[in-house]
Amino acid sequence: MPVNSRLPETVDDAIDRLMAVLESEHKTTIANLQEDDLIDLHYSLGMAIRNAFGLLKPHSKLLTSYNVVHPDDASGVLIKKLWMKIKNETNHK
Repeated sequence: MPVNSRLPETVDDAIDRLMAVLESEHKTTIANLQEDDLIDLHYSLGMAIRNAFGLLKPHSKLLTSYNVVHPDDASGVLIKKLWMKIKNETNHK
């Protein structure tokens, strides 16, 4: 997942970047998941998020921006917020 040279520092910034880089077919796949199935993205999208957004680095601004201690938890929060945004946009088309 390509990112620009500056790591996202807020959840909104991270979600905006994900929305910009994900292709429509991936967004559709994510939107069609049930909330309980989002965990299935842990080793794919979740890993990409943790690596690309610097969540594994000590003192990650994104990680500390919403008081989540573990990178896995942080990527889970981002995936859920991404899922909610995609579903919301899909419902408003």
